Amino acid sequence: MKQLLIIGFVWPEPKSSAAGSRMMQLIFSFLQQNYQITFATATAKTDNAFDLESIGVTVKAIELNSSSFDTFVKELHPDIVLFDRFLAEEQFGWRVAEQCPNALRILDTEDLHCLRRGRQQALKEGKEFDNSYLFNDTAKREIASIYRCDLSLIISEVEMDLLTNTFKIEPSILHYLPFLLDEIPSKSLHDLPSFEARQHFVTIGNFLHEPNYNMVLYLKTTIWPLIRKQLPKAELHVYGAYPSQKVFQLQNEKEGFLIMGVAAEVDEVMQSAKVCLVPLQFGAGLKGKLIDAMLNGTPCVMSAIAAEGMFGQLPPNGFIVATPQEFADQAVCLYNDKVFWEQSQEQGFECLKKRFMKSKFEMPFMNRVEELLKILPLHRQQNFIGSLLLHHSMQSTKFMSKWIEAKNA
Repeated sequence: MKQLLIIGFVWPEPKSSAAGSRMMQLIFSFLQQNYQITFATATAKTDNAFDLESIGVTVKAIELNSSSFDTFVKELHPDIVLFDRFLAEEQFGWRVAEQCPNALRILDTEDLHCLRRGRQQALKEGKEFDNSYLFNDTAKREIASIYRCDLSLIISEVEMDLLTNTFKIEPSILHYLPFLLDEIPSKSLHDLPSFEARQHFVTIGNFLHEPNYNMVLYLKTTIWPLIRKQLPKAELHVYGAYPSQKVFQLQNEKEGFLIMGVAAEVDEVMQSAKVCLVPLQFGAGLKGKLIDAMLNGTPCVMSAIAAEGMFGQLPPNGFIVATPQEFADQAVCLYNDKVFWEQSQEQGFECLKKRFMKSKFEMPFMNRVEELLKILPLHRQQNFIGSLLLHHSMQSTKFMSKWIEAKNA
């Protein structure tokens, strides 16, 4: 059996975040191909973490800035090492390259951190986002990490375009791999609660992720008052893992703005709501909350950033809007108009079937991995910038880590 080592930035929490769902999709794909998987991370296990051992995945606690990892990875001798975000590759990539030079190194970007942070900075300064915000220090680290790896998984077509056309990265070291969903039986879709059986609005998002808190604050101060003016009895139910005190302080029962905390069952929450609101002001990647909404037949009103990379040339499962007033008006329209609502629901089902089915993406990805394993030396010769960055830029990380290790001894 081939060995896959996953170096996790965090423990996967599929019920808390899209990143957690994404990681579990990758794990199940490799299990399907009979890989022996070890998941290693330096972070403490959380209550919401998926029980990886229950599906046959070995778990291993590792330390930052410690040669104990060198011994561990050399003994494991993995065929493939998958880094969960570029931050994990920065910490452990040079150690993997030294101890297991023949292992295929794959980076799962999750989303482009530099894009998200650049947009956040532009929003903070009240300016239009452009390349001056994109080419930030995070970009220099993240793009270097992409070059150092043999293959990087990109979740959004928009980010694929950005990497190839703006950053001029060779497509040979990139692979478009969106969310991987199982086939959805038609009966399951048509058994969902009807328009009449649902009520109120919903939004959801892990509050450890800054764009989600910003979104809820924007809803509270700007959009919800406009909706509430037209629908005085409507409620907005705000769900999300890890809500802080500043999140709970936004609750106002008189205004129908209710902080519900973590959603025990996302499907139940989505199926009870009539419309999902997603006015993200910054972010990157694909939005798991939109996938959850479409799976449960809940139409959405969303910002362009929320919709980015999701629908391609297909119509959205609702409305993509630009201004607060338009957002409120379209939310009220969806809430009141059964014809628009059912049409939007069907468009969501169509998007899932055409753009996110595992059957379309899983085997091409696995075939590419197998091909790279066979031609790895040649593949690396063609990525000279990657070998150059591994030789130079990682030396500073390497010796800083060794200095910290010596200091801690």
